[in-house]
Amino acid sequence: MAAEKKFFSAANMAKLGVLLALVIALQAFGGSINIGIVSLNFTLIPIVLGAILLGPAAGALLGFACGVVVLVQVIMGLSPFYAIIWANSPFVTVLTCIVKTTAAGAAAGALFRLIEKKNRYVAVFAASAAVPVVNTALFIVGCLCMQDSIAMYQATAEAGGMNVFLFILVGLVTFNFFIELAVNLIVAPALNTVIGAVEKRIAR
Repeated sequence: MAAEKKFFSAANMAKLGVLLALVIALQAFGGSINIGIVSLNFTLIPIVLGAILLGPAAGALLGFACGVVVLVQVIMGLSPFYAIIWANSPFVTVLTCIVKTTAAGAAAGALFRLIEKKNRYVAVFAASAAVPVVNTALFIVGCLCMQDSIAMYQATAEAGGMNVFLFILVGLVTFNFFIELAVNLIVAPALNTVIGAVEKRIAR
């Protein structure tokens, strides 16, 4: 009960509100850079910060919000890839969009709390890496569950002769995963350090 009361403190709700606004704004209004057929998602950074600062529940909530915005973008057909998977695999598309970032945020928060007891510095980097790793892994699983839709997209992308799994890894994942991982490992720990310093200064 005490832990729940602490989570719902005014300070935590203010942090969560700011991070939630950042997630929605970044995902909806330019928090990404297009490289090839998909976008690099900088929305993962506030999800990491929420998981570190507020725990697994906050990380999951921020991830869920991100997934909802992505789902809206998919339904709107903002790219040929989105249009094809929504038209042919709507149920799996919904699950993939919502589950991957929700699970990533929850996993990051849980991992941070587990490792923080031994080494906070390592815990921050582990949480920062967990979000893109889990997000990408579940995206791959989702794509494998809609192979027919991916094959249709391959035809439009002139990569129909490539093995579907290889196409997912090379065509849909490679750039996104490694760059998102690098960005999170650099930016999220730095921001966490700044926030920690500000909190200590305010507490004095």
